[in-house]
Amino acid sequence: MAHVVIPPIRRLLTRWGIHPDSHKFPAAGLAIADAGLPPLLVLPLSQQAGAPARPVVKVGDHVLRGQLVAEAVGHVSAHVHASTSGTVMAIGDAPMPHPSGLPGQGITLRPDGLDRWAPRDVEPYPINLAPEEIARRVAAAGVVGMGGAAFPAAVKLALGQRSGIHTVILNGSECEPYLSCDDRLMQECASDIIEGARLLLRATGAQHLLVGIEDNKPDAIDAMKVAAHPYPEVSVVRIPSRYPMGAERQLIHTLLGVEPPAGGRAADVGVVVHNVGTAAAVWRALRHGEALTERVITVAGGAVAAPRNMRARVGTPLSWLVERAGGLTREPARLVVGGPMMGVAVPDLDVPVGKGASGVLALTAAEVGAREPSACIRCGSCVVACPVGLMPLEMANRIHAGELEQAEDIGLRDCLTCGACGYVCPSRIPLVQYFAHARGELMARERERKRLDEVRELTEARAARHEREAREKAEMHARRKAERAAAQAAEAAAKAAASHEESA
Repeated sequence: MAHVVIPPIRRLLTRWGIHPDSHKFPAAGLAIADAGLPPLLVLPLSQQAGAPARPVVKVGDHVLRGQLVAEAVGHVSAHVHASTSGTVMAIGDAPMPHPSGLPGQGITLRPDGLDRWAPRDVEPYPINLAPEEIARRVAAAGVVGMGGAAFPAAVKLALGQRSGIHTVILNGSECEPYLSCDDRLMQECASDIIEGARLLLRATGAQHLLVGIEDNKPDAIDAMKVAAHPYPEVSVVRIPSRYPMGAERQLIHTLLGVEPPAGGRAADVGVVVHNVGTAAAVWRALRHGEALTERVITVAGGAVAAPRNMRARVGTPLSWLVERAGGLTREPARLVVGGPMMGVAVPDLDVPVGKGASGVLALTAAEVGAREPSACIRCGSCVVACPVGLMPLEMANRIHAGELEQAEDIGLRDCLTCGACGYVCPSRIPLVQYFAHARGELMARERERKRLDEVRELTEARAARHEREAREKAEMHARRKAERAAAQAAEAAAKAAASHEESA
């Protein structure tokens, strides 16, 4: 078995990243609370990377907790399950946490208060399951990445089986300010996380597991080390607190000293990265047969009366969680689902919790710190802060000039949209907004190019078909003409023969 060498952390660190105020307390110091059941749950059909799920229930159906209510569509998609027992009240548009502010498709469920589970496939020793069976059960449970990206976990497991993965990295960095749901989960459910991570090892065929936890979470580090102690293949590593340490590339480079190629994936260097919450969900799915119907979420921000972490059902309205945290002490300047750096601003608290929602933040004007942008002073702070070594200002200049392809040439697609550049910019230039706009425009152009290519291919295929049909028609006409001529010649010959016989 190959030995994974963990390089000296300090020697690998460069000047990238930022150190924003953490704002993790008091929520990080309090035990996870149960958010309870709201009067209505709205289950988003699109709460994972890839295609939205397709409903398999209808209005009026009574469902049980963990019952499949929407099935995955395509390779990159995830099942959606009922978060409790109750009645399907509606299927259609509902408020969703999306940057556009537009509604999305969801299933509205009215709980019956009994919280009865559908039949579950309990497995006392899931570590003995075959890798393919582990991946199948993870997919059946609708498990996705719990760190925010919400990528279907089973897809990563299948990738690991094909790509020669030697190391699984568990992301416990939780580097965004305010968020502490992973911290509390590691403190309170460390054994579940480690057991789930060992299942990830078996599913991918990897031999080593590295758990990276930032050094501002000493209690979580201690709990995870105790849980990992019986397993020599598991190493819990203390890493520096720095944003965005939780980004996949930064975590791999910090822990292993290697970096995936530009435009590549972690699997290209033999690594798969999962969030600690994902590992816990995998354990619940395989050991107890529980579909992903709840998650831990941080409710915090200066406008929240009593910030804390809560275990909430998927589909719970954010307003219900804020009420359980003592309500609002003032009108928030901004509402965010996720973290303040990479989360999604929402207009109100009517939107529901999705599988990837790590936080709901009600931020005051002082916390937002918004002010009008001014001219660039060429200080270079954005270049120093960029975790992937890009030149944010140069990209922004090209985008501002409409030269999107040139911005792409100098690294736009490698941008993490982490917000570090905008955070340190003394002129408050909205760099990340420029990048998000440009990437969206490039994607739209690519879709249009593909559409035009499809139209051209269809047109060429139709022209070729018409040409082929015309040629076949001409050939058939010529063949029939030849057949008629041959028939006429044969008839004439027969008549001539008959006439010859009569004259004879």
